Amino acid sequence: MDSHQKTHHSIRVFLISDHCLIARGLQHLIKQHEPALLMAGSATSCNSAIDLLPNASADVILLDLDFDTEQVLKDIPHLLNKSTAKILVLSRMRNQALLDKTILAGACGIVDAKASIDILTAAITKVHEGQMWLDRATTNRIFVKFSRGHVDQADQHHDKIASLTRSEKRVITYLAENVGAPGKVIAMKLGISESTLRNHLSSIYGKLDVINRHGLIAYAQQFRSQLLPTENR
Repeated sequence: MDSHQKTHHSIRVFLISDHCLIARGLQHLIKQHEPALLMAGSATSCNSAIDLLPNASADVILLDLDFDTEQVLKDIPHLLNKSTAKILVLSRMRNQALLDKTILAGACGIVDAKASIDILTAAITKVHEGQMWLDRATTNRIFVKFSRGHVDQADQHHDKIASLTRSEKRVITYLAENVGAPGKVIAMKLGISESTLRNHLSSIYGKLDVINRHGLIAYAQQFRSQLLPTENR
């Protein structure tokens, strides 16, 4: 069996943290939850992780935000370019503005470093399934910030939306109406495979210049009249 072949139902976690105690504790936690969770690898910096991720077959990147916050924010898009893994941020800070930036940069969720083991494992699982791990207040702030950042770009967005195919608009409609639903559920509702859904989403992200599903849903909310046909609601 290939060393990177995934055990059925296992979630491969790649850890990025330069805090020795935190890293060891998380590695121990993941090993305790085998085979549901498996260690895909670890790194003490985003730069080293970028080199390792292409061969790690990771499903979820558990990213310690606190060791170099500003640099980590800049590195999140590079991590996403090197892997199909989803990013779950681990943080002890209370700076909501910085935490919001991690989501806008492409992370799929935030977990308080003081959270219980059950909450952390639940967050890893939900993010792996394609859901966002955010509280309602953070979600609302993200929507507002995303909308404000695009308020003066109407013409540009009109062209982007016009480039979408009918199938891609249908995908966006179902995502907007089923916020938080796993990808396999959306694919089933659409009558397509999960692979086809991923291909549609990749194309949509590129056309609309959004990074992840959360950004797409925010985009859909802002341009609802153009993206979500009345007959599909």
